This record gives sequence, structure tokens and C-alpha cells, in this order.
Amino acid sequence: MDFTVRYRPSQEEVARALQQGVKLQLRVLLTTLIAVLVVCGLLLVLIGSVTIGIAMFIGAVVFPVVMSWSLHRTGRRRLAFLCVPTTLHLTGDGYKAETDQHTTATRWSLFSRIVTTPEFWLFFVNRQFTGFLPRRAFTHEQQTELDALFTARQNTAVS
Repeated sequence: MDFTVRYRPSQEEVARALQQGVKLQLRVLLTTLIAVLVVCGLLLVLIGSVTIGIAMFIGAVVFPVVMSWSLHRTGRRRLAFLCVPTTLHLTGDGYKAETDQHTTATRWSLFSRIVTTPEFWLFFVNRQFTGFLPRRAFTHEQQTELDALFTARQNTAVS
């Protein structure tokens, strides 16, 4: 595999990638927090503190929505510097991303986990979300090659 593509990510695209990556990163923490809010709410209702218990239930519902909105907003505002024409050069060893302002090169071996979504490949080092590649930047054939490469890497890492 050896190909080069040029694309320009939109602010909405960067925000969606950030939102998806961070949600995956924090999934266990979020689930635990929501469970604690629900259990505490139930206990408070059972001991007679109905108002506070209901507030806990509302918090369990509202918190994920607010967090999602906040991540999306942060991604749109703070990561706008990523929304510039970018050239990606991909090989079997890794990729290089080049803009007018910066160049980065990363080996696939850095990533302990690569999650494939319909829109992105999300990259993780340990459990930390570190970046993404948008599928739309690649032809169908290139996407198929990348899917095969990432599947093979994940299967090798598991073995």
C-alpha cells in the first residue's frame, strides 16, 4: 500500500470525530457515572428525599446530552486549525499528514487500537483517543485496503 490523497476536513467533521473518539475513550466512566446517579436517585426516593432523587434521575439523563454537546462545540471551536487543506501519504508502515503549517508522521504500530466507524478511523494509544482519518478522503478501493490493514493489525495485536 502506498498512496497519497488531499482533502480538507470541515469543522463539523473534526467535531464529530472528536465527539466519537472521546465518547469511546470515556465510555466506562460515563456508564459508571450514570449508574451511580440512577442508584443514588433511587435510594434517595426510597428514603423520602423525592426531590433530590428526581434531580439525580434528571442528571443521569441530561449529563450525557450536555457532555455530547460540549464535546461537539469544543471540537468545532478549538480544533479549527485542523480544517486546512491536508495531504496524506499512507504506506503499510504508517502515514504522513502535511499542511502549510505542519507535518506529522506516525507509524501504525503506535496505535494500540483502531476503531472503524462509517465515517472515520479513530486512533487510540492505550485508552486515549489520539486522532482520526476521515473515510471520505479515500476512494472505495483505498478504504478497503485500509480496512484490511487495520483488521490485520488488530488481529495481530490480539494474538
